[in-house]
Amino acid sequence: MSSKMAACIFCKIIKGEIPCFKLFESDKTLAFLDINPLSRGHALVIPKFHGAKLEDIPDEHLGEILPVVKKLISATGAVDYNILQNNGRIAHQQVDHVHFHMIPKPDTEQGLGVGWPQQKTEMDALKALSEEIKAKM
Repeated sequence: MSSKMAACIFCKIIKGEIPCFKLFESDKTLAFLDINPLSRGHALVIPKFHGAKLEDIPDEHLGEILPVVKKLISATGAVDYNILQNNGRIAHQQVDHVHFHMIPKPDTEQGLGVGWPQQKTEMDALKALSEEIKAKM
């Protein structure tokens, strides 16, 4: 085990070294309540496989994530909600273990607040970008 895994708070939660309010667990996935919630029912769904960013997690360890998120949406009764997954410090990631937030948005005050700084762009530039990205997939 790497020292990063040993120091990872989510890996410690997975191993039971740190308690959590567990909502779901399987061999590859864990869901639990966020201890600093933005709203009632704010939960985290994580792969048990340790990786800092989404591309570090093998596909076979991601298969249950969205189905578990959907179960949480239903179980919490959330009507409006955000699903959030951050990668890297400037993208607001604080814990270097992939995690998905399910954040109920019961009203304008509670839940996630988002800025959306849209940029002007040209259709020709978007067409060129789409071709560039498709060629690499």
